[in-house]
Amino acid sequence: MFKKLADNFIKLINNFIIKLNLNIKLSNFIKIQNGIRTLSTQENRYQRIKSIEETECKIFSQNGEDGIINYLIKSLKIKNPNFIEIGVGDYSECNTRYIFESTSPKGLIIDCIKDFREKVKKNVKLWKGDLLVLEKIVTPENFIEILKKHDFNNNLDLFSIDIDGLDYWVLKKIPENFSKIIVAEYNAVFGEHLEITVPNIENFERTNYHYSNLCFGASLKAIVKLMKSKNYVFIGTNLTRVNAFFVAKNQISNLNIDIPDENDLKDHVDSNIRESRNQKSKLTYISGKKKLELIKECNVINLKNNELVSIKKLLEGSI
Repeated sequence: MFKKLADNFIKLINNFIIKLNLNIKLSNFIKIQNGIRTLSTQENRYQRIKSIEETECKIFSQNGEDGIINYLIKSLKIKNPNFIEIGVGDYSECNTRYIFESTSPKGLIIDCIKDFREKVKKNVKLWKGDLLVLEKIVTPENFIEILKKHDFNNNLDLFSIDIDGLDYWVLKKIPENFSKIIVAEYNAVFGEHLEITVPNIENFERTNYHYSNLCFGASLKAIVKLMKSKNYVFIGTNLTRVNAFFVAKNQISNLNIDIPDENDLKDHVDSNIRESRNQKSKLTYISGKKKLELIKECNVINLKNNELVSIKKLLEGSI
């Protein structure tokens, strides 16, 4: 009797897994087809848009990055993109997934999650493109070595980074004109005026640095200034104020949008995302200026003088 129940239970689980896989495949197919139709409609008005926000469309990206990236790829006349994306999870929700599904690209995706390749394989057919799946912790110290080892150190069309921590320090290592398009995560909580980043700490983890999860990465001002020094032009952010977009200076003439004023970033840090947590890791939904107030005792690097200082002192204007 017990054996029969056990066998029936196993069959039930197997059927559920089969059904789940079919649902994933069906969901992916629907997403791709809907994405193709939506973006095809959007492309008809690309010549009339004035801001990248007008092109947002979510297919596989977390927010509307798929649409923005499609606009940039089409505008720069890139047919089969070469890309790198760092920080993709299981590749079910990220910035290059739609590119992989809809073109014939060459790409490198990197994440440090366990069994990364196997998790990616559950979501995509790897034979559809030349996709290198690398399970690795990316640091400022090993970044360039990784690129050279896998022959991804030049001729890139798209580079995207979202590692919730040392993004600034990794970006600092890239050479000028490294990629035509760069998508970089920034921390809108830091506001429009501060030019700061978290310190380059080994094994940085945002929850360990501050329980609220709000002290990570770099301010938008810091990222914009850094990318300008590497011959990139800031062209805007997504509506949720999470990712900043840059295009190589030698490619900017291909775009018809109005270029934002890099000295006026207020509209690009007005984020309403409420992901703060308490010391028990429970969401607290803190809004507005209270988010920065919560992490004011955290130490950051003031990039104006490269000194370690608390956010509180910076806000007080003592430095």
